[in-house]
Amino acid sequence: MQLETGLKGILTHRVEDEHLATNWRNDVPVLATPILLWLSELACMDAIDGCIADNQMTVGFKHEMSHLAPTPKGWIVQISTELRKIDGKMLTFDVVANDGNECVLTGIHTRAIILKQPFLDHVQAKASSQNN
Repeated sequence: MQLETGLKGILTHRVEDEHLATNWRNDVPVLATPILLWLSELACMDAIDGCIADNQMTVGFKHEMSHLAPTPKGWIVQISTELRKIDGKMLTFDVVANDGNECVLTGIHTRAIILKQPFLDHVQAKASSQNN
């Protein structure tokens, strides 16, 4: 598959205990914003699956999201993404999430295409420096 605008990703996810805001220093048992952002990243990655070289990967670069409504435990949230812009190594996606009752998130997510091995080498070097 070729990397091109219009590619779409979709992710369906059931909200469980480990996804709740109560795990993020909040006392409301609803889907936590950090988890919803993570799910949106996964849906964007799904949209471009198989479109970049094996020696490449994408990393999250920027979120411009609005978390609009709560999603209770047990509900299913569906995240839909569309690749709307390719600017060199930067990929910009439109993101919308719905919990079957209402739109719970809308926004833009940007991912960067990078070389996998230099990134992993950097992570290893950084981890090793902490152990000294």
